[in-house]
Amino acid sequence: MDLTRRTMIRGMAAQAAMLMAARLVPGVRFSAIAEARPAALQWKKAPCRFCGTGCGVLVGIEGGRAVAVKGDPDSPVNRGLLCVKGYHVVQALYGEDRLQKALVRRDGKFVEVPIQEALDLVASKMKESIEQRGKDSVAVYGSGQWTIPDGYVASKLVKGCIGTNNLEANARLCMASAVTGFLSSFGLDEPMGCYQDIDHGDTFVLWGNNMAEMHPVLFSRILERKQADPRVRIIDLATRSTRTSLAADRSMLFNPQTDLAIANAICQELIAQDRIDQGFMERFVSIHRGKTDIGYGLEDGFSFSDEATPASFEELVEFLADYTPEAVAELSGISAKDIRYLASLYGDPNRNVVSFWCMGVNQHTRGTWMNNLIYNIHLLVGKISRPGNSPFSLTGQPSACGTVREVGTLTHKLPKGVVMNEEHRQKAADIWQVPVENIQPKPTYHTVEMFRALDRGDITFLWVQVTNPMVTMPKLGRYRSGAEKEGRFLVVSDVYPTPTTDVADVVLPSAMWIEREGFYGNSERRTQHFEQMLEPPGEAMSDTWQLIEVARRLGYEKQFPWSEEEHIESIWNEYRRFHAGPKHEMATYEMLRERPGVMWPCPDGKETLWRYNATYDPACEQGPFDFYGKPDHRAWLWLRPYEVPPEVPDDDYPFWLDTGRVLEHWHTGSMTRRVPILHRAMPKAYAELHPDDAARLGVRHGQRVRLTSRRGALELEASVGGRGNPSPGQVFVPFFDEGFLINELTLDAFCPISKQPDYKKCAVRVEKV
Repeated sequence: MDLTRRTMIRGMAAQAAMLMAARLVPGVRFSAIAEARPAALQWKKAPCRFCGTGCGVLVGIEGGRAVAVKGDPDSPVNRGLLCVKGYHVVQALYGEDRLQKALVRRDGKFVEVPIQEALDLVASKMKESIEQRGKDSVAVYGSGQWTIPDGYVASKLVKGCIGTNNLEANARLCMASAVTGFLSSFGLDEPMGCYQDIDHGDTFVLWGNNMAEMHPVLFSRILERKQADPRVRIIDLATRSTRTSLAADRSMLFNPQTDLAIANAICQELIAQDRIDQGFMERFVSIHRGKTDIGYGLEDGFSFSDEATPASFEELVEFLADYTPEAVAELSGISAKDIRYLASLYGDPNRNVVSFWCMGVNQHTRGTWMNNLIYNIHLLVGKISRPGNSPFSLTGQPSACGTVREVGTLTHKLPKGVVMNEEHRQKAADIWQVPVENIQPKPTYHTVEMFRALDRGDITFLWVQVTNPMVTMPKLGRYRSGAEKEGRFLVVSDVYPTPTTDVADVVLPSAMWIEREGFYGNSERRTQHFEQMLEPPGEAMSDTWQLIEVARRLGYEKQFPWSEEEHIESIWNEYRRFHAGPKHEMATYEMLRERPGVMWPCPDGKETLWRYNATYDPACEQGPFDFYGKPDHRAWLWLRPYEVPPEVPDDDYPFWLDTGRVLEHWHTGSMTRRVPILHRAMPKAYAELHPDDAARLGVRHGQRVRLTSRRGALELEASVGGRGNPSPGQVFVPFFDEGFLINELTLDAFCPISKQPDYKKCAVRVEKV
């Protein structure tokens, strides 16, 4: 039996064991149990609440409760399969400490108040801050877990009505580099391909992407593809060995930050071996050079703007001369032979290649560059916008694409375009029925700078919805203490108590997922509708309606005229107006209610599976490939060099620290840690060490170690010989456990183009306790 088959069987056995264990959890039954009483259940469709894959689930409703769940066989995303989190998703609704009443802090303690009274207070504090310190003293910080209506209403209120660009979302921390990568290379955001690329691909290169644990359903589709075709190859490019490495045909571990050099070396080798598609390059690609030595954003008020300069193919060859496989092997730790092997896979005209990546590429001080460089490889060989040939950035939240990227809940964005563009501002003003002067032409604070502004006192009112920044912010100590300073007013909308609600002045209980109607948008441009199936507990209210209630208290009844019963359809129909046209046409409300998601562009009711390819994309106007997002209708290949990170190991702090997620938990664990079976499977965070490092330190599995960086220290148990294995000189810590706040150690450096922080690289000391 081959390794892939054994890995699949182990994974299925582990999942079966978890489902069997779930039978012992009171209050919620799962599909295997619910099938015994199918007549008693009403099954309804929804996209899963976790991750950006967008798996379809069937929720079994009985007696006003969600009591069962199974994969939706009609969903083209997951075809009936779910991961272990998906099989337990409805349990996240029923934690014992679910927030049901509004809380207001009085004399240092929370007291319950009617939610309408709490909303009165939120509106009055917002007004007070604007009157005393100006409109840029208030801010809203949302999430890739916001539904599309949530984000749209927030954008309309903050940018259109109040007139500040102080709107950000936590997707800045996870997907901003993907956005700037797409925009700088193609002029438009989001992938050109779709999940069907897996069915057509025969080579899958995973760039710092532990798909087996972070996107297990998509990875299962890759394994299924491999079982069907022995030519399929899976390549794991990473800084630590994971379950993905076990299933890969080849795992290549590189030194942190050197993925930049590896990508350039692949390009150098493709050109040196005459493996490029010269015709595609000449007709559909232009070459550009950007600024270098661009900084790391470590100081308050850091500002950077890139500048594109045209370059020739000869200049590209000259630029790549420093990146021979031998030179990069010495830097990266990957052999020259392996680099040449990677180039041979990309350059083989008889192979279809899909590149997948997520946080490993995006949470990077040169994240935009890394996105550009992966596109460069695909452009050189013409393997793009064709079935099975796709560079594909995956997302980690259910609507990081649909809400943050498409609605535009970032400081510089609008639902269509950017605030810096007068035409885009006018379009928004017309649809929102506000004076165009209300919409400010200059972005204000990206996420890191927003929390720096809160610390400084430039922002005095902050409303946080559907996210947990007092766990997720890098260099957390500064930003937590900033939120607690005198003169700050913090409102938090959430479903459970978190370290962020702990420091709030007002806590608003939110309706969760199927307790309200909404839309998500997943990684493959698929918009997914879900209906309200349950009543929210107590006085919990959807985030959309919370925002509307406050907007009306601020005097904006004209802009928010909708009834609570019909507001979602009205909001969707208004939002669609921004994207009318073949390049981004959104499906109708009726179509979305009928189908398990619809991919945009959807002109004339027909999905576009592969963008920029005239065979599939009606927006193409020129030739077989038309990269119409750019003014020259060409994709841009960028010259992007290797540059060192801002902090590297030294004698005092000799280890690299890498942070990330685990299979069982999602992000900060505020929902999944309240699912008993998931919590029992992974009850606490740990420090993952290489066996050689552990032996040198005298540390055995389960013993406590102290991690210390220049910003803080943390003690937790060591994991040696567990499911993951970092390279020597590295330590990995997941961030799901609020009892071990690893982000007190991380550095708030970010990509100067995307403003996305790097959670994967800082220097720490490791000591046995």
